[in-house]
Amino acid sequence: MQKFIAYRRVSTREQGASGLGLEGQSEAIDRAVSFEGGEILETFTDIESGKNNDRPELGAAIIAARAAGATLVVAKLDRLSRDAAYLLALQSTGLELLVADSPQMGPLEYGIKAVFAEQERRQISERTRAALQAAKARGVTLGSPDIKKASQAGLKARQEQAKAHAQAIIPVIEQIQALGITSLRGIARELNQRKNAETSRGGSWSAQQVKNVMALAA
Repeated sequence: MQKFIAYRRVSTREQGASGLGLEGQSEAIDRAVSFEGGEILETFTDIESGKNNDRPELGAAIIAARAAGATLVVAKLDRLSRDAAYLLALQSTGLELLVADSPQMGPLEYGIKAVFAEQERRQISERTRAALQAAKARGVTLGSPDIKKASQAGLKARQEQAKAHAQAIIPVIEQIQALGITSLRGIARELNQRKNAETSRGGSWSAQQVKNVMALAA
């Protein structure tokens, strides 16, 4: 029976505490391992940004996989990292890897996915920054979203920030819809598994939040 070491990652403590994202990753990993007729020896979980490649549980998972002669399994490639150079370097070490959403992935597809994982992170960041700069150019003062103390100007600033974030996320939602995932709940679940696709407050997505973002960006 083939042996596997599972690795999961979410970006925020809120996601980690709620189980959102982690549960979906576990389900995808379990299905992939079951299809391979294997068994999971141990599961490692990080609650940390994919931009940081020095994650303690990821390091432990890789060591455990090598020690056991096991395959490292993840739900999606971007759960390992959003850094293309790191992903390609990891591939070159010869570590056996199973990606649940692309079980037949070869070296070429791996390289392409690694580049897209990093590009998606950069695009979201750049779109958000550009939208906020445009709002600032219109004379909007962008401050802390403290609702209780907010004046009318503060409320407008928060609305601009929310709209900027919505405009940055919409292309990601469209990518998800292109994959055939069209329900609000399904889109929320997919967003919760993606690095740098958090809500404007850094939390987990719900169907209602997806609906709100789509309305804001319309």
